[in-house]
Amino acid sequence: MTRPARPAIALAALLALAACGSRATLEPAPGTNLPPAPYGAENRLEVEELLELPALAAPERSVELRRRSEEREDDPFDLPPE
Repeated sequence: MTRPARPAIALAALLALAACGSRATLEPAPGTNLPPAPYGAENRLEVEELLELPALAAPERSVELRRRSEEREDDPFDLPPE
C-alpha cells in the first residue's frame, strides 16, 4: 500500500463511522414494553426519564482544584496504622 493511500483510507473509515449515528427518538423494540413502574410509583417512566442520570451517578465537583503548590492543613484523621 502506498503512503498517500493510507490517509485516504483513514479518512474514508472515519467518515463511514461518523455516518453510523442515529438521531431518531428512542423507543422500545417492537414487541417489548418499557420496564414496569418503580415500587410505589403510580405511572411508568417515559424513555427520556429512564435516560436521565441520577445525581449519584454523575455528581458535580464540589471542591476547587488547587492551582499552585500549597502547604496542607493538619488532618486530624491522618492517623498512623495501629
